[in-house]
Amino acid sequence: MAESADPGQPGGKLPQPEGKLPQPADELSRPAGPADPADPARRSFLRGLAGGVAGGVIAGGAAGAAGGYAYRGSRPDPAAVTEDTDLAAGRLPAVPFHGRHQSGILPGPQQQTAVAAFRVTAASRAELTDLMRTVTDRARFLTAGGLPSPAGIGGPPSDSGVLGPDVVPDGLTVTAAVGSTLFDGRYGLAPQRPANLTPMRAFPNDNLDPAQTGGDLLLQFSAGHADTVLHALRDVARHTRGGMQAVWRIHGFSSPARPAGTVPRNLMGFMDGISNPATASRTQMDSLVWIQPGAAGEPAWTAGGSYLVVRLIRMFVEFWDRVSINEQEKMFGRRRDTGYPLDSISIHATPDFANDAAGDVIPLSAHIRLANPRTPQTAASRILRRGYNYDRGIDEVGDLDMGLIFTCFQQDIKRQFEAVQTRLIDEPLVDYISPFGGGYFLALPGVTGPADYYGRALLA
Repeated sequence: MAESADPGQPGGKLPQPEGKLPQPADELSRPAGPADPADPARRSFLRGLAGGVAGGVIAGGAAGAAGGYAYRGSRPDPAAVTEDTDLAAGRLPAVPFHGRHQSGILPGPQQQTAVAAFRVTAASRAELTDLMRTVTDRARFLTAGGLPSPAGIGGPPSDSGVLGPDVVPDGLTVTAAVGSTLFDGRYGLAPQRPANLTPMRAFPNDNLDPAQTGGDLLLQFSAGHADTVLHALRDVARHTRGGMQAVWRIHGFSSPARPAGTVPRNLMGFMDGISNPATASRTQMDSLVWIQPGAAGEPAWTAGGSYLVVRLIRMFVEFWDRVSINEQEKMFGRRRDTGYPLDSISIHATPDFANDAAGDVIPLSAHIRLANPRTPQTAASRILRRGYNYDRGIDEVGDLDMGLIFTCFQQDIKRQFEAVQTRLIDEPLVDYISPFGGGYFLALPGVTGPADYYGRALLA
């Protein structure tokens, strides 16, 4: 779980915004436009709601400058904080919303996240289109920040107020993905189903709970603070009620790197995600993460998207904490304190499996060896992994309920994630973990400008 399979480096319509923003030359990162004012008369799937719930917003300005996050593989750069940022509250600057790819995919884990799966209840394809426009409108505003619109006389407030009078960006990203069940007979989308999008496969040692697996639509909200994430989730849920219904959700966090300058740790105490493709490398991202135009078997609308796997993994920490350090390190193949491979003295060193063919130093069953054998034959199975810790209190028998929200992005689930997971069947760690939910999804191509919306090419 700590190892990526990669040897590389660490009823009406909402009115459209008035006017057009200039489009920059860089197709990978475009500035966001002002948030769209919402219209209570717009969405037919909202007819049953009380008046005023779909209240509008007053834009807070563009969602960041162009070019800042196209291939950045870390949290938003603190050096980019502007004078408008509330430094005293520790808020992060806005992440650009518009671009060829969704902006929440390449950056490393933020401090807080919420992953929520929804069942779409829209009654028709037209209502599904309205739903996707609405989700886009809310994400565009929330990621940019700004002042919520005034409440109507006698009506409910247009915002929950969780963030105070102003909605702060706080580095928020909203990643939208679709599941295979959206392509059933309800909306006439079956011919457009992505080639490798299926229900999530259950591997040996998995214990998948149907109530916490799958979904028509998945949204991941990530930001610098928990209140920002929960505010965004509530806002989207409020504006889409009648169009989709949550079926499961989970909240996660990324621990600070300890010691500083290293890599965050999972709740087993090991650094998580040391080895990943280089997100700054367009070559690696185009060969491993992004679906390319004309990809074999893929419908044209998927270009610029990426397959997303979510695995919710329970860790039996009470049992793990009674295992010797020596045995823990052999199971992972790394030192717990430093993150070094057992045969190296550098955290990012490439393990020398060729000269340790018998597994005398790094056991043949070690996680890093199975997940990423570092051979030419397995190079194409590398994934871009993103992990978050979770803590849900205690279970029904009083054991600690905590673990890992594992997510990864790739071009092809079978070639990449499933190949890696097959190699991990029956690894020693399975005695201390239990994958129980998640799903396979396709993260949609990016929203390229103010007139665009999530899934436009799919629904056109």
